[in-house]
Amino acid sequence: MTNPGFITVEGVEGAGKTTCLGLIEQQIHARKLELLVTREPGGTPLGEDLRGLLLGHQHTGMADETELLLMFAARAEHLKARIEPALAKGIWVLCDRFTDATYAYQGYGREIPLERISVLEDWVQGHRRPDLTLLLDLPVETGLERAGKRSSPDRFERQALAFFERVRQGYLSLAATHAQRYRVIDASRPLGDVAGEVRQAINDYLDRHTG
Repeated sequence: MTNPGFITVEGVEGAGKTTCLGLIEQQIHARKLELLVTREPGGTPLGEDLRGLLLGHQHTGMADETELLLMFAARAEHLKARIEPALAKGIWVLCDRFTDATYAYQGYGREIPLERISVLEDWVQGHRRPDLTLLLDLPVETGLERAGKRSSPDRFERQALAFFERVRQGYLSLAATHAQRYRVIDASRPLGDVAGEVRQAINDYLDRHTG
């Protein structure tokens, strides 16, 4: 049996992650591979409850440290209840955001020291890291404009523009540091061009890692 892959999709608001995830799901299913599609924060009943607390507006004054710990609490449950059991059974995992988002949003965005996040990452995840990460990159203003047309802003989307600029630069720094597993895609282009590059990236990965 081919070892299953753990693929994540990252990007700021309005980058087109939902469309990208749908394309990837189609490609993996076309290879007759079993797949779990999930998201963070969330992915489990407890994780979805925590997602509501993190994205909702009932706790707008939440401390940055509380936000960080809630993210990892949801992730610990997600890994133990869904991600690790799926991978152990040979099921591929496709996740809408993972720990790179925590580095980008809580680390670069909230300016929590990256070393603190790294300690939590090692504790909660052990050696588990994504095998492939697609970063959908685009100017912050463009992404927020798109997101505003999609739905009313959540707690994160109401942050100042400077916050999202730090998040974007954080993602690009992560991509440079982990270039072996990252594929950066210019998401400001027309959908057809973005979709074509996503398909190519996934096909290249699947060709290397499946029979």
